Amino acid sequence: MDLLERLVTLFAENGYAAVFIALLLCGAGAPLPEDITLVAGGVITGLGYGNVHIMFAVSMVGVLLGDAGMFLLGHHYGARILQWRVVARVLTPERYAKVQEKFERYGNRLMFIARFLPGMRTAVYITAGTTHRVSFLRFFLLDGFAALISVPIWVYLGYFGANNHEWLVMWIRRGQSSLWALGGIILVVVLVLWWRHRRRVAREAGRES
Repeated sequence: MDLLERLVTLFAENGYAAVFIALLLCGAGAPLPEDITLVAGGVITGLGYGNVHIMFAVSMVGVLLGDAGMFLLGHHYGARILQWRVVARVLTPERYAKVQEKFERYGNRLMFIARFLPGMRTAVYITAGTTHRVSFLRFFLLDGFAALISVPIWVYLGYFGANNHEWLVMWIRRGQSSLWALGGIILVVVLVLWWRHRRRVAREAGRES
C-alpha cells in the first residue's frame, strides 16, 4: 500500500483541496484508484488533519463532478471525442463498441453498476454521454445513488483505520470484494422489481383490453 502512504502524505500537507483535485483526476480516467484516494482522505481526518464529515462531503462533490464532466464531454462532442489523444488512451474504438453493446443489454442500469467496476467508470460515463439515450438528470441520479453507497464506505474506513495500518489494509481488500458483491445484489433487486413492474403493467393492459 505504498500508494496509500504517498497519498496520505500529500493530502495531509494540502488538505481537502488535494483530495478534491485527485478525485477529479480519477473521474477523468487518470491511473489513480478512486477507492484508495477516498481511503487516504479518510485517513488524514483520522490523524487529525481534518473533519471526516467535511471530507465525506468534499469527496462526494469531487466524485460526482468528475463523473458528470466525463458524461457532459461525451454528450457535447459525441463520437468525435474518441479522436482526442487523452480520451483514446482510456476509451479505444474497440472498448467503445464493447461498452455500447453492454448499454444495449443492460440499459441505464450500467451507469449504476459502473461505479463498482474500477477501470470501467470513465469509459461507461463518456459512452453514456455520446449515445444521447439518457438525460443528464437520470445519469446524475443513478451515479449519485451509487456514490452514496461507495464513497462513505471508503472515507469512513480510512477514518476508523487511520491508526491501525494492518487492519486498514485488510478491510480495503475485503471492501473491494464486498462492493462488487453489494453492487451485484442491488442490481438483482432492481431487475426483479423492474420485471415485476412489467408483469403488472402487462396484466393491467390485458384486463383493459
